[in-house]
Amino acid sequence: MSTLLGRRVLLRPLARGDFGAWQQVRRRNRARLRRWEPRPVPGRPDAAEDPKAFADRCAARRRERQQGTGYGFGVFVDRHLRGEMNLSSIQRGPFQSCYVGYWIDEAVAGNGYTPEALVVAARFAFEELRLHRLQVSIVPRNSASLRVVEKLGLRYEGLAERYVEINGVWEDHHRFAITEEEWRVRAPELVAEWIAPRPVRTPNRQR
Repeated sequence: MSTLLGRRVLLRPLARGDFGAWQQVRRRNRARLRRWEPRPVPGRPDAAEDPKAFADRCAARRRERQQGTGYGFGVFVDRHLRGEMNLSSIQRGPFQSCYVGYWIDEAVAGNGYTPEALVVAARFAFEELRLHRLQVSIVPRNSASLRVVEKLGLRYEGLAERYVEINGVWEDHHRFAITEEEWRVRAPELVAEWIAPRPVRTPNRQR
């Protein structure tokens, strides 16, 4: 597995050569993303400012892929890094489940790239990794992230109180999920809407 293709997005693991692009997009979105991400560990270098820390982050993601515990992807649009889509905390055995996390560059937000990337990742998770369940957890006030799961019609499972520590605060999260059984029913619709190439329309010629 190296790259996953959507209609407009390409998903691939980040490598140390992506540092410059990563630094640029993370710096540009730093203030916005801080509201939705865990607080940095004190004393740990910032991967957006330290090339070695970024390389270490890429190596950690590579080990996760090798162990089958996680799959992290950069989201690229027109060859430009625009965000990330991550399948994390993969559990096998009777659970066969993972968590999905994502973010997108504010400069291209609102164009449907994130729901497209999520469908690409879901297809990979269900059809290649053979997982049974994907879960997405979202802070209630994160309206942009909520729009992503609403566009895809993911099933709402309820509110988890004080679920994850975000920027130093234990935040409630709305929980959404889709199972393999639901994917089998909905895959043709989701793939046609978000991944499959649009048919080329030719102008009608009058005879």
